[in-house]
Amino acid sequence: MMTRAEKDAVISDLREKIESANALFLTNMIGIEANQAVDIRKKVRESKGTVVVTRNTLFGKASEGTYAEELLKNLKGTNAIAFAFEDAPGVAKAIYEASKELDQVTIQDGYLKQKLLPSKEVEALAKLPGRDEMLGTLLATFNAPVSAFARLMNSIKDEVENQGVEKPAELKVEETASAE
Repeated sequence: MMTRAEKDAVISDLREKIESANALFLTNMIGIEANQAVDIRKKVRESKGTVVVTRNTLFGKASEGTYAEELLKNLKGTNAIAFAFEDAPGVAKAIYEASKELDQVTIQDGYLKQKLLPSKEVEALAKLPGRDEMLGTLLATFNAPVSAFARLMNSIKDEVENQGVEKPAELKVEETASAE
């Protein structure tokens, strides 16, 4: 049994997490093996998040006066909250992947930037590419014009060398027949 001081410490910690998280997702991890729970927690941590399992009443008390109060005040059954401090899609993806493998893990409602998300929208968020993948795509998009220009300049240099001319302006360009 927890003492009043321990309960107050848990409530204070939960309130701080609720207020500082970019997103939170209601889930369930009860009934899974310890190794599976550790694996889920590790994947959530890799996405700069954390998973908290405690009594529903403590979730309710911690959420009083916050945006998450409506979702957390009258919880029933076994629940856990996954908090995302940076990469919300990454945390949602970790829970979603676990729910596909383990029947006990469920995706429930959540919040993204204090906006309530139904479970279907949390699932859609989980299916988005991760932060690193999005940054890679963005970088490739930015590099595409520069890469195309570099290839063009290199092909002009090669053609100058092949034709044996001194200046690119002296290149002989053959017209190709258009396929009309």
